[in-house]
Amino acid sequence: MTIHYVQIDSPVGPLTLAASPTALHAIEFADNRHPQDRRHWQPGDTPLLAEAARQLSEYFAGRRRVFDLPLAPQGTDFQQAAWAALAVIPYGQTRSYAEQARAIGKPSATRAVGAANGRNPLPIVLPCHRVIGASGALTGFGGGIAVKRWLLAHEGVGDLPLVLTP
Repeated sequence: MTIHYVQIDSPVGPLTLAASPTALHAIEFADNRHPQDRRHWQPGDTPLLAEAARQLSEYFAGRRRVFDLPLAPQGTDFQQAAWAALAVIPYGQTRSYAEQARAIGKPSATRAVGAANGRNPLPIVLPCHRVIGASGALTGFGGGIAVKRWLLAHEGVGDLPLVLTP
């Protein structure tokens, strides 16, 4: 299957969007900790990539809180369950890794949930940035803690400044 990709600018840096003709497969930050296998990727815009870019632009402009895109993240059954739980965390709210583990029926799998979130191929759309440590700490994020902090501040979570610092 051929995956087309485009790069877009965003307030959190360049994002690479990748999609098949039927679903969005990946959103990658410039310094993604776990990049996708790109062997079947080729550059090229598609209607779905244009729609994903439009919806992300609306999100960054504060005009979109929920995404409406066909998604096809690739991962294990456990990862799929963890990512599905991300999709139901409302805009502007957070959950702990323990709460996410309980939500998927695996209450002792807090660390495994964190690892799955770290490999989330569709950040922002599947909002892993909304998952924080039990103490409220902004723990790990594939795009970096500064980006996680910015996304949460953008959504009005807590008392975080809307500033990206290196």
